[in-house]
Amino acid sequence: MYAFDIERPETIAEAVAALGGEAQALGGGQTLIPTLKARLASPDKLVSLSSISEMQGIRLEGRDLWIGGATVHADVANDGTYAALSDLAAHIGDPAVRNRGTIGGSIANNDPAACYPAAALGSGATIVTNTREIAADDFFQGMFDTALNEEEIITAVKFPIPEVANYQKFVQPASRFALVGVFVAKYADGVRVAVTGASNEGVHRWSAAEDALSSNFSAGALDGLSVPSGNMIADLHGSPDYRAHLVKVMTGRAVAQAS
Repeated sequence: MYAFDIERPETIAEAVAALGGEAQALGGGQTLIPTLKARLASPDKLVSLSSISEMQGIRLEGRDLWIGGATVHADVANDGTYAALSDLAAHIGDPAVRNRGTIGGSIANNDPAACYPAAALGSGATIVTNTREIAADDFFQGMFDTALNEEEIITAVKFPIPEVANYQKFVQPASRFALVGVFVAKYADGVRVAVTGASNEGVHRWSAAEDALSSNFSAGALDGLSVPSGNMIADLHGSPDYRAHLVKVMTGRAVAQAS
């Protein structure tokens, strides 16, 4: 590591004021701290969001589940209001990660193999920042890339609760990230399917599956579909063709479990 300052504001306003210059927001640190150790980033100041009470907690707002951006994975896992989301959170990393990592930090980082971006995109969630609200479809803009501006932080995420939903993850055993993960959610106006871990574009929707499942919500509706492999990730864990195959398999499993 290297020397840097750290501030622990207690309000959103104080956090935003502290984020000028080379400062960087710190959620649970599960991504940022390893990044600093590897010298892939070197801010001169970290602004911890963990003490901001207005960014913590979970509550229902009508049919939306409001989750504060500084809420840790373990709290989401234990909540149970949105069962598919709680199950997803319960299988992130290990207990140490789940008790430190935050939903806001995960979504802000937009790691191409993270689970929460698939839940947010698959649910049609709204990302709430200190300045505005951003639809998930507009928020995720590519691998490690989002619509967040400088000095903008995620204060909450609002999830519309679907009729049924499920998340299926093919786990990379060393990292516990998704080699491929698929979140399927069925709403009155149609089905959303979000894929993580597979593509060089990061988290994305599989529109062909959404159309098929909106007409017939069953795993059999996917039989005639294929997933293009041209933009899939290729690494020592799997080829593009392998990942494309897993997308369809995981989608089918998610639909079967949701049903």
